[in-house]
Amino acid sequence: MHEYSAVKRIVQNVIDASAGYGAGKVNAVYIAIGENSGISPDSVRMYYDILAAGSAAQGAKLHIRVAEAEMSCPKCGKDFRRQRPSFDCPICGEPGVPTQKSGECYVEHVEIETD
Repeated sequence: MHEYSAVKRIVQNVIDASAGYGAGKVNAVYIAIGENSGISPDSVRMYYDILAAGSAAQGAKLHIRVAEAEMSCPKCGKDFRRQRPSFDCPICGEPGVPTQKSGECYVEHVEIETD
């Protein structure tokens, strides 16, 4: 259900943005999903189809980019990409903590047709 509310906001943002440009149809939507967001790309696709039905966003091709988890070291301040299976900082070895960049879900851009 977590994905439903996120995708509902995404679809509404896409519809609002396309209407603002006088779009007759949305051709493609590019979405970024953080690896630590807990959002499943498959669920995004399913809910998008349901929520976009009957709107200018219906049938748009979804391009989903999963953004790798970014960690920050509380000891040395280094930001780094997590190397599975470790959470440790590659500089000092201290366990890192997830940053906001790994929990995002947003529209990067939209391709539209204008009348």
